[in-house]
Amino acid sequence: MAAEPAKSSRWGQRGTAGATFAARLAFEHVSHTYPGGVAAVRDVSLTVEPGEILCLLGPSGCGKTTLLRIAAGIERQSAGRLLVDEVEIAGPGVFRAPEQRGIGLMFQDYALFPHMNVLANVLYGLKSLARGDADIAARRALTRVGLADYALAWPHQLSGGEQQRVALARAIAPRPAVLLMDEPFSNLDRRMRDDVRDETVAVLREARSTTIVVTHDPEEAMRMADRIALLREGELVQLGRPEELYRRPVDLMTARFFCEMTEVPGVIRAERIETPVGWFAAPGLPDGSAVLCVRPKGVRIKPAGHCLPGRVRRRLYLGEVDLVEIAVPGLDTPLKARPREHTAFKSGEEVGVEIDLTEVLVFAIGAA
Repeated sequence: MAAEPAKSSRWGQRGTAGATFAARLAFEHVSHTYPGGVAAVRDVSLTVEPGEILCLLGPSGCGKTTLLRIAAGIERQSAGRLLVDEVEIAGPGVFRAPEQRGIGLMFQDYALFPHMNVLANVLYGLKSLARGDADIAARRALTRVGLADYALAWPHQLSGGEQQRVALARAIAPRPAVLLMDEPFSNLDRRMRDDVRDETVAVLREARSTTIVVTHDPEEAMRMADRIALLREGELVQLGRPEELYRRPVDLMTARFFCEMTEVPGVIRAERIETPVGWFAAPGLPDGSAVLCVRPKGVRIKPAGHCLPGRVRRRLYLGEVDLVEIAVPGLDTPLKARPREHTAFKSGEEVGVEIDLTEVLVFAIGAA
């Protein structure tokens, strides 16, 4: 019986992943309905530029994985077209098989073959190369992810993080023009996830593959993506750079997705919203009922007697930051604050509250 290999947390040298010829991937008015009439994707149009990392973001059941499967050729869309560098690969009269698309796919569960060793798993996607060339490409990919010494190990002997790295090596070894990744870090514990994700992004940048990453985690999307495509109930809600979606969400539901906020009811008059916590600008919004969204880091706690009066309801110590809930007159729910410095606030303590105008959003009720 083979000995268990020692665990490895060290990745290979950065800058050594082989680069590919990245392609532009375009979805044109793509829709898909499953048997039984379940509409998973509704008229989605978006383009992923060569070498770009785009995250498909949204809650479970919003159509992310269906869109990925359509791109991979596992699923055939009900309507619309899919193009790679302006060449139609799936449409009303065209359907290229997955192996003819130049598109790589990394599954959520890594899909390593348990009866093959690590090297054989990576070689699996290199059948079009001569054996010697395939072996060189596979070992180079394993070296980049720090697992060259594990070539003869079996998948069950590896940790979850190491299996993820083997799956990544297998995905980049053929140098695909487009790489698809379905929730690639969801099976890792939080402690390991950040390191694996950052190293994976470094590999993707070196490989220069056009990459689509599916995730339900907005923080993960913001850390990885050049742009984020937010999906909801099969529709594309907003597409843009991470900062754009965070700072200028198109609606209240999008704002909620990116940050836990205190939602304060108010009324807009003459492009200003009046609320229990004060007046705020509401440019371009019509008169009527509205909601003011206050991000926790926008709530500044001052000494009692300064600014808006408040009373501490509770303080939670969360390690790097505290979460403080503050009761404010006229407000049914407490304001949530994340102070920049640790302070031993006590329940019942009187404080002052100041709200950072750059950390608020205003939505007319009809936009919710």
